[in-house]
Amino acid sequence: MATGYAELLRARHAMRLLAGTLTGRLPNATGPLAIVLFTRAEGGSYTLAGVLSAVYGLATALGQPLLGRLVDLHGQPRVMLPAAVLSALGMLLLTLAGTDPVWAAAVGVLVAGVCTPPLEGGLRALWPSVLRGPEKVHRAYALDAVAQEVMFAVGPLLVTVFVAMWNEAAALLLINALGVLGALSVVVSPPSRAWRSAPREPHWLGALRSPGLLALLGTFFFVGLALGAVAVASVSYADDHGEALISSYLLSALGFGALAGGLVYGARRWPGAPERRLVWLVLALAAGYMPLALVPGVVAMTVLAGVAGVFLAPALACAFVVVDRHAPSGTVTEAFSWLVTTFGVGAAAGTGVVGPVIEAGGASAGFAVVGGGGLAAFLVLLLTARALSAAPPAGSRSAAAGTASGPSPDRAAGSAASPDGSPGAALAAGAAAAPGHASAPVTEAENDRNGAPQPGFRTGPQA
Repeated sequence: MATGYAELLRARHAMRLLAGTLTGRLPNATGPLAIVLFTRAEGGSYTLAGVLSAVYGLATALGQPLLGRLVDLHGQPRVMLPAAVLSALGMLLLTLAGTDPVWAAAVGVLVAGVCTPPLEGGLRALWPSVLRGPEKVHRAYALDAVAQEVMFAVGPLLVTVFVAMWNEAAALLLINALGVLGALSVVVSPPSRAWRSAPREPHWLGALRSPGLLALLGTFFFVGLALGAVAVASVSYADDHGEALISSYLLSALGFGALAGGLVYGARRWPGAPERRLVWLVLALAAGYMPLALVPGVVAMTVLAGVAGVFLAPALACAFVVVDRHAPSGTVTEAFSWLVTTFGVGAAAGTGVVGPVIEAGGASAGFAVVGGGGLAAFLVLLLTARALSAAPPAGSRSAAAGTASGPSPDRAAGSAASPDGSPGAALAAGAAAAPGHASAPVTEAENDRNGAPQPGFRTGPQA
C-alpha cells in the first residue's frame, strides 16, 4: 500500500501540487476558528464572532463555483493567484479594522470568503495531466481525501501555536500569508500554467446542467449535514460526561477512521462502475453513523466514532471520480467547486439544525440527526440512480468524445477500458502523450476517457 502512494508522490510535480494546494487551503480550513479567536481578542461577543464566521463560510460557498467557472474559462494562474491575494487582503482589512466598525469587519470577511481560490477543484483537474494512467488518478483522489483530514487536523493546531507565539491578529495574517504562498507554488508550476479546460458549450447553468452532478450534489449535501451535526453532538456528549476533552476524542477517532479508510481504499483497484460503488459506500457510511445514537460509554463511543469515519474518505474519493465523469465539457473545476460548496452548506445546515434537536432530546437525539443525514444521502442516491447511470448530457466531455470516436468504452460496468471504475484506459494514452514536464499546453480534454484530442479553450467556444 505504501509503495503505491510513494510511487504516486514521486511523479514529477505531484508532491509540489499536493503540498501547495494543502498550504493554499489553510486559510479556508482555519478561517472560522481564527475569526472567532480574533473577534474575542478584540472584545467582540460570541454572537458577533459567530456572525462573522458564518459570513465567511457563506461567502466561501458562494465564491467557489464562480471562481471555478472563471478558472475553466481563463486558466488557473490568471484567477487563483489574484483571488488568493484579494482573500488575504480581506483578512488584512479585518485585522486593521478590528470589530469597530462592524461593517468594516464584515466587508473584510466577505471579501476573504468570496475570493478564496478554488485550489481543491483545481488540483483534481490537474491530476490527469500529471499522473499517467487511470489507476494513479483514482489513487490520487483517495490521497486527496485523506490529505484533507490531515489539513483540518493540523490547521487549527497551527492557529493556536501562532496565537501562543504572537497574538490572534498575527495568527490570522500568517495563515493567510501561507495561503498566498501555497497558491503561488501551484500556479507557477508547469502543469498549472499548461493546463487548459476543454471547449465548453455556452450555457448559463454551467456544470449544473448535468443531472448526474445534481444527484451527487444532493447526496453530499446530506453527508455534509451529518458531519456538521456530529461536531455539535460530540460537544453535547462531552458535556453530559463532564469532560470537554471527550469531544476531541470522538472527532479525532472520526478523522483517524477516515484517514485509515481512505488509505486502504486508494491502495487497491476496484471493479465496476464508480456510480454503483458510491451507492454501497454511502450506505456503509450511513450504517456507521447510526449506532452513534446509542451513546454508550466513552471508550465504546470512541470506537464507534472511529468505525463511523472509515467510509467517509472512500466515499469522497469515489465521488471525485463520479464528478469527473459527469461534469460537462469545460466545467471540471467548476463542478468540483460545486461539490465543495454543497458539502460546506450541508455542514452549516447540520450545525444549525442539530442545536435545537439537542436542546429537546439530548446528545442521543443529536447523533440521530447524524444517522439521519447519512440515510438521507443514501436515499438521494437511490432516487437519482437513473440520472447517475444515464449517458452524460450533450456537451459533456464524455459525450463530446463519444461523438468524435464512438461510445465511451467505460460506460458499461466492468469494461476492460476502466477496470477500476475510474476514468478509462484511454486517459493513460492521453496522459502519456503529454510531456512529463508539461511544458506545452494540454490540448486534450481535462480527463477525457477516450483520449479524443480537442483544441484548447482559447480557440473553442466559451461560456
